[in-house]
Amino acid sequence: MGLSGKAKAFAGFVAIEHTLFALPFAYAGAILGAGGWPTASQLLWITVAMVGARNAALGLNRIIDRHIDARNPRTCSRHLPAGKLSYAEAIAFTIASLGLLVLAAWMLNPLCVKLLPLVIPPLVLYPYAKRFTWTCHYWMVPAQFFAPFGGWVAVRGEIGPEALILGLAVGLWIAGFDIFYALQDIKFDRENGLFSIPASLGINKALWVARLTHLVVIALLVWLYYQAHISLAYLLAVLLAATILVFQHLMIRSPEDTARAIKAFNLNLVVGPLLFAGIVAGVLNLK
Repeated sequence: MGLSGKAKAFAGFVAIEHTLFALPFAYAGAILGAGGWPTASQLLWITVAMVGARNAALGLNRIIDRHIDARNPRTCSRHLPAGKLSYAEAIAFTIASLGLLVLAAWMLNPLCVKLLPLVIPPLVLYPYAKRFTWTCHYWMVPAQFFAPFGGWVAVRGEIGPEALILGLAVGLWIAGFDIFYALQDIKFDRENGLFSIPASLGINKALWVARLTHLVVIALLVWLYYQAHISLAYLLAVLLAATILVFQHLMIRSPEDTARAIKAFNLNLVVGPLLFAGIVAGVLNLK
């Protein structure tokens, strides 16, 4: 395999689109924390931190789950089970990604470095959660939380309530869609002793749990408006995001709709840039 082929394999190994989805949330936290545009240096190292963190998170997930993935018809073609990358290559890539995260934190500010011991454990724990609890979807909340929270801390060097609210909203947003994602593997999870809300509670109850989770998300995003004292332009973005959420849930209203779970999940690629634009407009008082 040539250099370009290997680079493509690594990009697929960590689902590079996941990083593209998470980046706007990190930038949103940074702009909210700065009360405007961060410096070019801050934006650069926030980007490096996010690339490192997301690649490490997906790398750890694929490494830890490689034997499960090999047994699952849906995931057996992933890079490790299919032999597209070796175990050693996956380990080296994941360690290098963690190194990028540590370097970026060092270049940003001392608080970012001090918080590193809190960032890394959730990346490891989430893949193991489905082995013993149906609450596994919510174990990814801490990992997702650190994208906007980290953006805020990177520019402020302190912790604020706005960072906590936005981080929790983003974490729960993704947890709700992780429930959707798990709809594909109900049969496999039950046959292999793995846990998820759909496998444990059934599809209909799982869909209601996802709906309630996303109601909390919208409430948190509205709370952020009052906490951060930003303009109404942000609330318009929240309204549009809520509309997308409703549409996504309408796509999957019954057990027969599980095949549409991925299409609904992929609409999230619109949400990050939308909320980013809303926060930019809200902070800069654009109306």
